[in-house]
Order: sequence, then structure tokens, then C-alpha cells
Amino acid sequence: MPYPEELVAPMRKELTTAGVKELKTAADVDAFMADKSGTAMIIVNSVCGCAAGGARPGVKMALQNASKPDRIATVFAGQDVDAVKQARGYFADVPPSSPSIAIFKDGELVHFVPRHAIEGRAPQSIAQELTKVFDSVCAAAK
Repeated sequence: MPYPEELVAPMRKELTTAGVKELKTAADVDAFMADKSGTAMIIVNSVCGCAAGGARPGVKMALQNASKPDRIATVFAGQDVDAVKQARGYFADVPPSSPSIAIFKDGELVHFVPRHAIEGRAPQSIAQELTKVFDSVCAAAK
């Protein structure tokens, strides 16, 4: 059973107010991933403490970088069940985890940050990892 919307709404808003697009259905995910050109990032959001204390703030910090993905979206684990399942299909070679962050270039997965690489890390550390990837992958794609 999905988490109540009133519980996850503030957690969703943390990313949407930073310009991240919400994908709530499997069709939304497929439409987002249909554009294979350039760079894209999907954040699997979560209610857990490592999402609140590390992933969401780290993503928001990283999005202040000059280089960033062309398209950025999120799905919410435990809420948007079909969307999360569909998103995970685009990075099926890695075990499912939430929160997690997937970065794509020209439709191919080029970087993945699983939960175990988020847990216990400061947002600044997560942002630093993401900005290095952005500078390498996203700047080169332009």
C-alpha cells in the first residue's frame, strides 16, 4: 500500500521547487526517457532519513552547478509504484534501492548512486560527486 500523499507531499516539493519534474506513472517515465539525446537524471526519492538528510539536499546543491543534466526527473518509492518500477527498468543492471540517482547520456546509464553510497554521507559530499559527473558527462554533451 502506498504512503499517504499528505506524508510525501513535502518531500516531493523539496525536489520540484528545485525544478525537478515529477513522474507519477509508467507512461510518464517512458515519455521522459523517450528522448535519447543529451543527458538526463532520475532520482528515486524516498521517505527514509538518508533521502531527507543526504539525497534531496545533495541533489539540490548539485543542481546549482553550471553543468547539469538537460532533463531531471524524480519518482517516489513507496508512492508512485508503477513509475518507480518502470524507472528501475532503465537501470535494471543495478539492484533496486531508494533513494538512488541515475544519470544517463544519450539514453545510456553512465552513473548510478545507490542507497548505500548515500547513507551516512553529508549532502555536500553527494553534491560533490554529482557535480563531478555533471562536469564530465553533461558539459561534454553540450
